[in-house]
Amino acid sequence: MPKTVSIISLGCFRNSYDSQAALQKYLDTGYIFKSEPENCDLLLINTCGFIDKAKKESIDTIKDALKLKKRNKIKQISVIGCLAQRYGKELKKAFPGIDSWQGTVDVAAAVKAKNTILPKHLAFLKICEGCVNRCSYCAIPLIKGPLKSRLPDDLVEEAGFLNTQGISELNLIGQDITSYGKDLKGKTDLAGLVKKILKATPDIPWVRLIYAHPKHLSDSVIDLIAHEERICKYIDLPIQHASDRILKMMNRQITQKEIYALIKKLRRRIKGCVIRTSVIVGFPGETEQDFKTLLRFLAEVKFERLGAFVYSREEGTPAYNFKNQVHHNTKQRRLDILMRQQQEIALNANQRFVGRTLDVLVEENEAGASLGRSQYEAYEVDGLIYLPKGLKAGKFVKAKITECLGYDFKAKLAA
Repeated sequence: MPKTVSIISLGCFRNSYDSQAALQKYLDTGYIFKSEPENCDLLLINTCGFIDKAKKESIDTIKDALKLKKRNKIKQISVIGCLAQRYGKELKKAFPGIDSWQGTVDVAAAVKAKNTILPKHLAFLKICEGCVNRCSYCAIPLIKGPLKSRLPDDLVEEAGFLNTQGISELNLIGQDITSYGKDLKGKTDLAGLVKKILKATPDIPWVRLIYAHPKHLSDSVIDLIAHEERICKYIDLPIQHASDRILKMMNRQITQKEIYALIKKLRRRIKGCVIRTSVIVGFPGETEQDFKTLLRFLAEVKFERLGAFVYSREEGTPAYNFKNQVHHNTKQRRLDILMRQQQEIALNANQRFVGRTLDVLVEENEAGASLGRSQYEAYEVDGLIYLPKGLKAGKFVKAKITECLGYDFKAKLAA
């Protein structure tokens, strides 16, 4: 009988891509995929080690898998990914029952993998690995190393393969895709790459760009988003903070004034665009005044989508040794205040969609409704559109937004 393999993928979109690439290697050698880990020959656990919450989830998943192994529900366990890369020696001592440790996945060449762990209509394409920015709080350079842009020909080949798979949405991802090509000695940049990918994927209706560093988002990329109909008018632009003092300590290489000017430019040149950002509260040395500066900036700019996180103190990063670490209770209080403010901002911002007819990609069906997204919501991180039940996943429908529920919407099929 063929051996069976299952995978648990933790963390971000980039990990989902790595998981599919790692899994495909086993499928290519004859393994049969199982969606549930119980009663499989091999379980892969792709870990995340970015912040404390992700580390805990990874550790808990390893412990749960070992319990299944003791009950003979799993024959072998292989732990891969960021946590294994960062803490391999310590983990091997702590969990001797794990059969192998592999660290991060190498995806330098073209990956031709059929969707197994993601919805069949969705695909990610990782265009670069590592990071050039060296933000003082971030452990990515410790785990992934410096920026490594994948070769354009490999990416175009992979995109061309995805074009044959019935994909409805292709997400271009990386730690910072706006830095793509900087290590390739001027051979290409993000705008040039996206043009080639668009040409190679004529049958994919939506192309989405995930993570644009505000310091590196070029006019050529902005113009491409504005004028290419198939590129989602959705800008993923993490600012992390708005206090110039904190931005400098974070080594974000940008000021509040420059961020504000960029947002004005985006909204002027990309008509109707939605901007998603992320911010960190409780960074070392963040005062009440710094926090109020952030609140005022968010209230003025009114991001349609926002994710907020408390600062996670990561060993090996410069910020780990910064003085005036903020107490956990203060971090949580500030997060709660910020999210209450953002809830009202999002509700008001999203009211503009009520009455509009949008192209909506159906994601799945649940009891009583179909769930979908417009180009203004990214997979798994933003709100959903509730549609009449029974619609086919992976297909587009015309839907009229009838009600804003804060982060989500209700809609009916357009006549």
